[in-house]
Amino acid sequence: MAQPLIATTARGPAGYLDTGDGPGETALFIHGVGTGSSLWSGVIDRIGSERRCVAVDLPLHGRTPPAASYELGETADFVAAFCDALGLTGIDLVANDTGGAIAQIFAARHPELLRSFTLTNCDTIGNLPPRLFAPAVWLARARLLAPLQRVFLRDPQRARRALYGPGLQNVEALPMATVRQWLAPLSGRRAREMERWLAAIRERDLVAVEPALARLDVPTQIVWGTADPFFAVRWAYGLKELIPGVRDVIEVPDAKLFFPVERPADLAEPLLRFWKTL
Repeated sequence: MAQPLIATTARGPAGYLDTGDGPGETALFIHGVGTGSSLWSGVIDRIGSERRCVAVDLPLHGRTPPAASYELGETADFVAAFCDALGLTGIDLVANDTGGAIAQIFAARHPELLRSFTLTNCDTIGNLPPRLFAPAVWLARARLLAPLQRVFLRDPQRARRALYGPGLQNVEALPMATVRQWLAPLSGRRAREMERWLAAIRERDLVAVEPALARLDVPTQIVWGTADPFFAVRWAYGLKELIPGVRDVIEVPDAKLFFPVERPADLAEPLLRFWKTL
């Protein structure tokens, strides 16, 4: 079972889940905005006996405090500092949502740290932020989002439907304890920090590493839910065209953005198959 821990890094404290030393290499999981390391708990439960699994909380999420900057490139540097603090190399990197954009930047800058790379539904060049999420980014840049965030906290069940419903097949099955944990960055003073986080999401950070991604030959697979209103399947094939290391695009029928938490077996099984080929 993964244990919640805190690492001291050159970029400040970092909360994370860790199954501890195990067979094989280390799998590192990166979540997106508005969730946390617990997104991966079901996947880790299914593969933790096969290898060490580490799931980091990005700044402002889970047990990781706010950061000075939330630009995607800066957050990729936070991930690099986290890996350095834990001495992680030969990493099997797995990412979702905004974490996928951060992971692409991290992989482009540090290919030597990776053994493999798996991307699930996530931001890509040409779809960052996705059209349905863009209004939230615009409101954040206008400093109008924080008051709306506080409204959601008054009714967590309503927040669950509004914020996570579009990314899940059955939002009612998402435990309220998880929802409250994921909503924590929207509360109190952190509401303004989350506003800063969203305002900092800019495609230019990912475009800047496009040449490096076009040379990235790390063994890569893409596991993509086909019913995602934010990240259509065509973006998965766009990644396949861009990154030369991509071997396969695995479509997960009817799955949506947060399928790692809702259908963990549909990610755990492709991961184990893929890693056995390396």
